[in-house]
Amino acid sequence: MEELIEAPVKRQDKINERIPWTNKPRVVIIGGGFAGIELVRTLSKQDVQIVMIDKHNHHTFIPLLYQVATAGLSPGDISSPLREFLKENKNFHFRLAKVKQIHADDKKVETNLGFLKYDILVIASGATTNFFGNDQLKAKAMKLREMSDAIELRTRLITNFEKALQLYEDEKDELEKHMNIVIVGAGPTGVELAGAIGELKKHVLPNDYPELDFSKMKIHLVEGLDKVLAAMSDKAGKKAEKYLDHFEVDVHLGKFVEKYEDGIAHLSDGSTLKTYCLIWAAGVKGNLIAGLREGAVEKGRIIVDQHNLVKGHEYVYAIGDVAMQKSEAYPKGLPQLAPVAIQQANHLGTNLKRLFAKKEMKPFKYVDKGTMATIGRNRAVVDGPFKMTIGGFIGWFVWMFVHLFSIIGIRRKLLVFANWVWNYFTYNRGNRLIINKDLDDV
Repeated sequence: MEELIEAPVKRQDKINERIPWTNKPRVVIIGGGFAGIELVRTLSKQDVQIVMIDKHNHHTFIPLLYQVATAGLSPGDISSPLREFLKENKNFHFRLAKVKQIHADDKKVETNLGFLKYDILVIASGATTNFFGNDQLKAKAMKLREMSDAIELRTRLITNFEKALQLYEDEKDELEKHMNIVIVGAGPTGVELAGAIGELKKHVLPNDYPELDFSKMKIHLVEGLDKVLAAMSDKAGKKAEKYLDHFEVDVHLGKFVEKYEDGIAHLSDGSTLKTYCLIWAAGVKGNLIAGLREGAVEKGRIIVDQHNLVKGHEYVYAIGDVAMQKSEAYPKGLPQLAPVAIQQANHLGTNLKRLFAKKEMKPFKYVDKGTMATIGRNRAVVDGPFKMTIGGFIGWFVWMFVHLFSIIGIRRKLLVFANWVWNYFTYNRGNRLIINKDLDDV
């Protein structure tokens, strides 16, 4: 009987990490994001052994990370342990591990725990922040891709205001740096973050810090393209810009942040912005894994065919943000969005069932059900089917319903809904906590 983990270093690792190789096909999934979770669901009733590997033990609902960063929700509201799936599927196994390399010729995955053999490998490793080769910004800017990023950003925001309280009136330059916020990237993440911080500025922070003059606080949104929400319709972009103006967000279009040091963001037009909180929301790239054969990667994503099979590989598939699946409608690849990942995972799961039954696989076709972004309460933009754009309260209600429905677990749905109702009527965000910060640093 072969073992899942081979050549362990310690005996206790051997005991804890062994899973017997069975007669069932083994599907190894790398990543517990939207794609990985949906694939487990699709295969849950299939007679296969499913093994998921992830460096985190939880799934995070990334579209709501900005609400954790701005104290609207707590981390547990939008995160769920991946081992919860063990209760629903006896054939499902999870291992907390980091993937080092794929050995396609031997049908093995190398991890920090050892080697895992597979019959089918599915790469659903998601995306990571794309700094477009600017290592200086990568080292100094805040990002928002994981739960730890959201907690760190929340801590930075609150700590900056605590420090601002200690400054004297003649320290105007330092006061501006502590109170101002610069967000790079006017996509959904940047726009939603700007709106959430705008709400804090209007309704929460003046009550927490009555000694500070928040009319002097500036929220800057910097976008390299010539419109807000470039991936959405022009109508949605204009509505979003109008909503941002309500929160006094200064929008800088057609400009790039080239350098950030000593609390100064240097823009491509030669202008500067003062801040000790520069947030990078300008793009993502595939979270690649070493070992793929030559020609399988293009522009930071894994090339796949209409069945999500990785180029130049057998029995290795890629889905979600890490995959680049081109079509006539999407010559540059499908967008890196949760709906794409979920649809690909569902389709691949169905196709694998067909494969196990020795039936022909069917090609994948993405169905665009719309794109949306919210900019504070009662304000959202939704690009729906048939080129229909909805804004205002109706758009916000649609956004809220879709996101609430997508969260895993009834308890978390109720927690998020309760927090939203409480915040809506009281403007009180109860998660304004400074975590893991030494008092000497404040």
